[in-house]
Formats: sequence, C-alpha cells, structure tokens
Amino acid sequence: MQEVKEIVKEKYGQAALRVKSNAGNSCCGGASGLEGSCDPITSNLYDVGQEGEVPDTAIKASLGCGNPTALAELKSGETVLDLGSGGGIDVLLSARRVGPTGKAYGLDMTEEMLALAEENKRKSGLTNVEFLKGEIENIPLPDNSVDVIISNCVINLSGDKDRVLREAFRVLKPGGRFAVSDVVVRGHVPAAIKKNMELWVGCVAGALSDYEYVAKLAKAGFDDIEIEPTRVYGIEDVRAFLSGQGLDVDSVAKDVEGKFISAFVRATKSTAACCTPGCCS
Repeated sequence: MQEVKEIVKEKYGQAALRVKSNAGNSCCGGASGLEGSCDPITSNLYDVGQEGEVPDTAIKASLGCGNPTALAELKSGETVLDLGSGGGIDVLLSARRVGPTGKAYGLDMTEEMLALAEENKRKSGLTNVEFLKGEIENIPLPDNSVDVIISNCVINLSGDKDRVLREAFRVLKPGGRFAVSDVVVRGHVPAAIKKNMELWVGCVAGALSDYEYVAKLAKAGFDDIEIEPTRVYGIEDVRAFLSGQGLDVDSVAKDVEGKFISAFVRATKSTAACCTPGCCS
C-alpha cells in the first residue's frame, strides 16, 4: 500500500508542477512519457459555464474521471468535503454551489497540488474554501461534520479502500451523502493490468469491480447504494490509456474493452446512524 501511495504522490506532484510551469498537464498523474495517455478518462468533464467559474490552472490540473459537483445536488449552506482535491476545481465549484453560508473542504496529501490549490483559491476570491493536508484514509475532520463527500477518480487510487470508506462514513453527518465519480470495473480484467503499478496512477489498476464497490460501501455502513455508469470505454479508449505501459496492447485491449467505466457512485449515511462522538470509529 505504501508503494502505491508514493507512486501516486510523485506523479500528482509532477502534474501540479507542470501546470504551474505552464507546461500543460498530463492526465492521471502523467507518468513520464505517457502525457495524454489517459485522455479518454479525463477529457470533456466540465461544461463551458463551469470552466468559466474557476481559474484556468484549476482546469488544467483536473485529473478526474467525472464531474461530481454536477451530480451531487449541492444545496446552499451545506458543508462539502472533496477527497483528493488536487488543484481544487471541484472544491471551488462546490464552494459556489453551497454559497457563503456553506463550506467546501479539499483534502490532498501532495504538497505541490495543495500549493496549486491555494493559488487557485486566491485567484477565485472565494472565502468559504479550506484545503487540508492529509490522506483520505485518515480524514482530519471530526465525526459527523460534513453533509456531502465528493471525490473525482481518487478513491480507486487508494491501497486501503475499506479504510477510506469507513472514514467517509465517520465524518458524514447522519443523513449525509456520498457522491463520487470513480473508475469501476465490470467483469474480469487480466492480472497483468491489475498488477501494473504505473496504472494505479493511471486511474485503471486500482479500480474496484462494481460488486466490490457496493459490498465495501455496505460494510462501511452506507445505505441506498447506486452505481450509475457515465461513460463506457471502448476499444480505442483502451488503446489510448494502455499505450506505453509495457503491455501488448493488441492482446490486452480486446480483453478489457467495455469493462472499464466511469461511474457516479452514490450512497447515504442513515439518519438513524449513531451521532455521539467516536461512535462511528
């Protein structure tokens, strides 16, 4: 798990530095020589109106697979937490949705991304935003403190997803909503893909199957669990995000076509869930 974490931290740090140096960005952490290889996952996620609400560097640093702010149905006055907030695009968009009486937190472990996010916060002029340094497996917020948790193609990169989901459940208020975008696997995927560490940061190898995701959410205590496909990756998409990974693309692509999807994953914390300090630990 630690090896995965260090790979993710290194690649996302490199991506942030590229954005700040105006060298552009490469999706999914941009392993050396793989610029653009995950474009089928990270492209065309935000509409023109949303892009106009945030600094350009926040858009360039967006390495996600969906648009959780468009699907989470955020309300004025709510407190939102973005797990793995990167350059801050989803935090800033959320902050505008919840308004001045609400609050948007972003949590990230990468120094370079946090520095970029703080710069984007300053450019945006928003005052209801706070970026936190930490790991999504150990959320630095109290029990029952947020209304909505969002995330954009980050939970799949964790080596301990059970802990991430337990932590998400802990910090949500009773009645709180889990509303994330993630890459999900349908069916069997060859072991060569799952074991390739570079693909952890390429939004592929760390992905859970749909039934695993549902089971882990239920185990963490969540109710009303749904997985809604938002994009199914075809053969040409597969070729794009496997290109340069040291695999025989032709032999592997046919085995994974249509099995990787971007999905919106929803769940709720029951209003009957315990709400005394520490009871959800």
